[in-house]
Amino acid sequence: MPRINKTVILALLTVTSSLFLLFQLYYYKLYLSKDGTRSFIDKGSASSSSAQWNVVKKFLDLVARHHLPVYLIDPVILKLLTSDSLLLKESDQKGQSCKLLCTERKFITFALLAKLWKYDSALAHSAGEYGFELLELRGKDPRLAGMDDLSGMEIPLHFLFRLQSFAVHLVVFYERSGNYLWHGPLRLKSDMDKKFVPFRKLDFGRYAGAYDRPELLLTSLDGLQVRIPKNISRFLDEVTGARFLECRYKEARVFYQQYPYDTSQDAVEFRKKAKALLLLAAETLNSLGVRFWLSSGTCLGWFRQCNIIPYSKDVDLGVWIKDYRSDIIAAFEKAGLPIKHRFGKVEDSLELSFQGTDVKLDIFFFYEEDSYVWNGGTQAKTGKKFKYIFPKFSLCWTELAELKVRVPCETLKYIEANYGKNWYIPLKIWDWKSSPANVQENGIWPLREWDEVIQVY
Repeated sequence: MPRINKTVILALLTVTSSLFLLFQLYYYKLYLSKDGTRSFIDKGSASSSSAQWNVVKKFLDLVARHHLPVYLIDPVILKLLTSDSLLLKESDQKGQSCKLLCTERKFITFALLAKLWKYDSALAHSAGEYGFELLELRGKDPRLAGMDDLSGMEIPLHFLFRLQSFAVHLVVFYERSGNYLWHGPLRLKSDMDKKFVPFRKLDFGRYAGAYDRPELLLTSLDGLQVRIPKNISRFLDEVTGARFLECRYKEARVFYQQYPYDTSQDAVEFRKKAKALLLLAAETLNSLGVRFWLSSGTCLGWFRQCNIIPYSKDVDLGVWIKDYRSDIIAAFEKAGLPIKHRFGKVEDSLELSFQGTDVKLDIFFFYEEDSYVWNGGTQAKTGKKFKYIFPKFSLCWTELAELKVRVPCETLKYIEANYGKNWYIPLKIWDWKSSPANVQENGIWPLREWDEVIQVY
């Protein structure tokens, strides 16, 4: 039996291994994208990608024909774009290569600023000429709603353009008095096609939303000229917490029928001062990047009567303790609001109070436990501690006194926790130590800590 040359065997093994590695690299390049998802560049998938690209191009041609200044807000696509890649040099190629605009989803989302567009019914006719099926969804204009007029004129909120089983969702944004952008919820009427698009998968429309006005950048994506938010990360952060709650005008009108609106000079002056204080507090906290929400009586006033309670004598805000910053006091004093008192400490029951013009600002810091959240209170004379228990909640945007502010999304539960089931009945006499439905005693501060936890100025 002839002897096998070790050099020949080694060469064969090397060639075999190299061929196997080349096959793996070919498979990876052919079927997998950089982030590990299917790339779909086989013949059938290439055809699908090309179809999506053509639909997007037709849509952009259509809106350009009608001078609609749309911009891309699709979260899935925007997540592919980072601040370092805004120039998108690799996407400036010509032709129908679809690396960014085409995804496995059957839709893409754009936004339209209503202020820059005069509604034209000819859009529907033009959409048909481009081969699109168009579904327009309208809703009441909240900017026209109020105590005297609850009807509100209907305005276009969402447009859905469908072609070749692919859809473009166009969300219409409106300017609100609080200097922010608002879009309405997407609500289907009974006679509409529930299968026109995968409605449950759409990124915008399940709830109304509120956003800051984005600065836009015109760039090239897959050979198409598209506007996108310049600060993509900030916009994506807004998407996660954009849900907007409208003031309950109908319920507020019922409330005022039973408890007439206070038009006295004192009430008018207080609302004016409280509004100015709320605006200044919002500017200060926003400049620090500290999230806050309307709490206690200020939240109750918004929820119950769409206004500031004139006999409350203060403005109440909530802040998560995890968002606390050591320079908060300095920032408020720089803004002209001197510290009035500081109770508790960061680890336990922190509460800050600042003095405005005849109106006090109280900031309550909230602590999270496994099944509830709470804020603390301290009695200065005795050192007694109090605890106010709330069910867990998330935060939504709303508008109060022409200002975009946050409130607990689960507002009713929040209000009931603090004020009980009879929250809708005004109470002008209120003891913070005993009146709240959710208050409980929480011990006494040790005397050795009083200098730290009880500071009155």
